[in-house]
Amino acid sequence: MMIKDLLRTDWTRAEIAALFDLPFTDLVFRAGEVHRAHHSSVEVQLCTLLSIKTGGCPEDCGYCSQSAHASTGLKAEKLMDVDAVLAAAAEARAAGSQRFCMGAAWREPKDRDMAAVCDMVAGVKAMGLETCMTLGMLTGDQARALKAAGLDYYNHNIDTSPEHYGDIITTRTFQERLDTLDEVRKAGMAVCCGGIVGMGENRDDRVGFIHALATLPRHPESVPVNALVPIKGTVLGDMLDGEKLIDDIEFVRTVAVARITMPRSMVRLSAGRESMSESTQALCFLAGANSIFTGEKLLTAGNAGGSADAAMFAKLGLKPMEAEEPMRAMVAA
Repeated sequence: MMIKDLLRTDWTRAEIAALFDLPFTDLVFRAGEVHRAHHSSVEVQLCTLLSIKTGGCPEDCGYCSQSAHASTGLKAEKLMDVDAVLAAAAEARAAGSQRFCMGAAWREPKDRDMAAVCDMVAGVKAMGLETCMTLGMLTGDQARALKAAGLDYYNHNIDTSPEHYGDIITTRTFQERLDTLDEVRKAGMAVCCGGIVGMGENRDDRVGFIHALATLPRHPESVPVNALVPIKGTVLGDMLDGEKLIDDIEFVRTVAVARITMPRSMVRLSAGRESMSESTQALCFLAGANSIFTGEKLLTAGNAGGSADAAMFAKLGLKPMEAEEPMRAMVAA
């Protein structure tokens, strides 16, 4: 199949299911070919994620320790001061990150918080970092304000397939998530949108999850693929009690299918990486992943840490991506 034929948004579920069903080595090989046609095979983008407002979210997402419905002992905090956020961004930049992502545990931002949030964006942007935020649902005015402040990416995950979504979240509909993505696009920002696997879904749900992303009017420029981190006190954490509901090979398959169907996107290994072996992560890179969250923490969950990532990169012969590379890819798309 020609590379130009892969740049499409009309994938069918049957086509995506057929990709998942390929022999594993054939699937990874094909994903690697697509990856190399659009990206460097040895460069990986380093991203840092900071919780700028932790806990107390009114949503009932079954995986999230920050939900007010969870019993994790996590206390709700106020929005961080702008200076503290900028200090964290400077530290991330010094450690080699190219993108600084800021997350707030809100259903949606209140207008009174937008001035501080926009100051954070402008300050981080002035450091030469890519900027990304996840604040929940957005109105058109809020999206335009973030764009004006210099926000490059807005993250708003669809989490899972449309069919499985209601088993995970009841306080916000799947369509409301798509509506926010539409506001982000209309404001002129890039979209960061992915989800979580290992939440009790089946293969058909993983097909539906990739299908929903790959058939958006424009592919997300960034696609985070998370493996569920079961946290005691959350619905899924208590239900699973530490059990892992997706094996490593199936996780790599999901990464590979994301790469084939969305060839120009940055495919990011996100939550769950701290429990993956270096061998599993190496397979993910081989299958087209080219972005990771680095640092010691992802919002409230643990992460592999910068020193562990540096050691793994040295072992695999990988190197951090230059900051301007993903932005050039975004413009080219």
